[in-house]
Amino acid sequence: MASTNDVRPGQSLDLPEGLFQIVDYQHVKPGKGKAFVRMKLKNLNSGAVVDKTFRAGEDVKQAVIDRRDHQFLYRSGTDFHFMDLETYSQFALSVEQVGEAAAYLNDGATVQLPVYDGIPLSVDLPTSVELEVTHTEPGVKGDRVSGATKPVTLSTGLVVQAPLFVDIGDTIKVDTRTGEYMTRIS
Repeated sequence: MASTNDVRPGQSLDLPEGLFQIVDYQHVKPGKGKAFVRMKLKNLNSGAVVDKTFRAGEDVKQAVIDRRDHQFLYRSGTDFHFMDLETYSQFALSVEQVGEAAAYLNDGATVQLPVYDGIPLSVDLPTSVELEVTHTEPGVKGDRVSGATKPVTLSTGLVVQAPLFVDIGDTIKVDTRTGEYMTRIS
């Protein structure tokens, strides 16, 4: 147990409503009355963000989240299969647990999974991934306007805007936070 005075943003709490990560923390001491703590909490199972108020000094159960490297093996139907790189144990996550990360997962990719009590919660992607271009329209020879882009389809099915010089078979780096093209690798 930890006091609400001791917790900080980034830490996780195991509350009766579920498992939450602290996004924002504010200790308020009004001129009249007792102090309280206002927190913005993100539900680690659903991703919903809620505001919650606690009395200052109230005990809350702190959750220790272990982040481990896992390798994405394959997708079968609605399940994504991963392997723990330390223990070599395999398990599946549902589409809801993987969420938007599914658009950036290539077979063999290494990602971090937050694990609580042996149960993986979601997928934490690196800040950028390298994906192969599988479909795009060819750039027209005289059409080289500075900053012009075209849609390209990647090996995972993700469509991003990329410069006109990107062709089928090229590997590009994509920012997983914004979903934008960063650079061409080959």
